[in-house]
Amino acid sequence: MDVEETQLHRCPSDADLDFSFNSTATDRTFASSSARSSLARSSLTLSFNDRLSTTSSTTTTTTATTVKNSLHHRNCDPHWSAIKTATNLSTDGKLHLRHLKLLRHLGTGNLGRVFLCQLRDCSDASFALKVIDKDSLTKKKLSHVQMEGEILSMLDHPFLPTLYAHLEVSHYSCLLIDYCPNGDLHSLLRKQPGNRLPVQAVKFFAAEVLVALEYLHALGVVYRDLKPENILLREDGHIMLSDFDLCFKADVVPTFDRRVQKKRMAGSMRKGGNCFGAVNRRGVEEEEVVEEEFVAEPTAASSRSCVGTHEYLAPELLSGNGHGNGVDWWAFGVLVYELLYGTTPFKGGSKESTLRNIASSKHVTFHMMEGRVKRWKRPGIWSRSC
Repeated sequence: MDVEETQLHRCPSDADLDFSFNSTATDRTFASSSARSSLARSSLTLSFNDRLSTTSSTTTTTTATTVKNSLHHRNCDPHWSAIKTATNLSTDGKLHLRHLKLLRHLGTGNLGRVFLCQLRDCSDASFALKVIDKDSLTKKKLSHVQMEGEILSMLDHPFLPTLYAHLEVSHYSCLLIDYCPNGDLHSLLRKQPGNRLPVQAVKFFAAEVLVALEYLHALGVVYRDLKPENILLREDGHIMLSDFDLCFKADVVPTFDRRVQKKRMAGSMRKGGNCFGAVNRRGVEEEEVVEEEFVAEPTAASSRSCVGTHEYLAPELLSGNGHGNGVDWWAFGVLVYELLYGTTPFKGGSKESTLRNIASSKHVTFHMMEGRVKRWKRPGIWSRSC
């Protein structure tokens, strides 16, 4: 945005903001500089800074949407309180880009750049601002941007990001979400001996990821981009999944399964006289055991798009014949394996050999370590010795 700059001592309008930010301080919280890059990845150049500028000839259309927090599980935390204060002071009761103070660049993702920011009149709460330059994206990538915004607006879960505001300024789309100061799980793994975690830590992270995936599936969302780089670590050590631009949505019909099984209960017994020392039951009782299970999975979900990170792709995704929610559970199995062993199970000497290993129906030998995993089955199901 080329405008004549004039330093001001007031809070600027959105039309006054100059989108240039010069900062060399970066971290891996939202960075995508890993050697494992997503198949759908773009190089976006966007500069951004906190300088104020003004012009009388530039008109910028601004759409500000502040997410309602009345039913949100975190509606009493300092972040929502800060947002509420800012919107109460705003002339139209909405949050705008001019209310934010950008502190530094955090990293670059699939579609845009992410910045650490705070509200201008409140330094108690930090946020992450994801900025997407829509003019630099193809029509397909614009659909990914729209999908991410839609999904973020649906979420209300401890292990998923909160969308505090969605700002549309000129050709920029800005998402104000949670900031995770402890980086991502990929960075944490690289700091561990052998690039792997202790079993108890694997249990902890795997349990939280599983709960987050179950929640997404209950909403009809297939994630398709599970990997350590997309598992951010909050200040309290819990996880937060990120990057929802590769998701797709499908209908889901929740069901409540109720099964009745009969369990044999032994009555009085006496020893038999056979040479094997068998026990003869004089009376046998049967007790009915009721098992109940809530199931909410988008089992009818189907897509033919081949997207994701190659080491985490499921075989049906590679085939191009269509895939559904099962690709997330495959990736979940790969994730647990990597947390335990410091490498993904199908990794080959090159990207192509990795994909061949995944697609192959031949036996694949996996690294094993006593006390960690007993066996691995092809569909991404394993039993742990814990």
